Amino acid sequence: MSHASTKALIDDLRAVVAEAETLLGAGAAEASGRAADLRARAGESVDRARARLEDLEADLTARAKQAGEDATQFVRDNPWPAVGIAAAAGLLVGVLLSRR
Repeated sequence: MSHASTKALIDDLRAVVAEAETLLGAGAAEASGRAADLRARAGESVDRARARLEDLEADLTARAKQAGEDATQFVRDNPWPAVGIAAAAGLLVGVLLSRR
């Protein structure tokens, strides 16, 4: 998963959590016991989702940073194979684009 799509997924999940919080706040006017219980359980679920989302974001950020560092180290250790891989990838992209 690319960094841009991961960021988009995290942003979408944040929007869902924010919408859930808004809905919980809007339902605060209803004072029945069952509604209050449901609202409390939903609030707990939103809090757990927010915590998991923060953990996921931290984990993905750490992984992306580590992958970047590994790629940089590979290129520094193996400059000519890296140039060859980049040239082959460029050739492949060029061939695929020329077919259109």
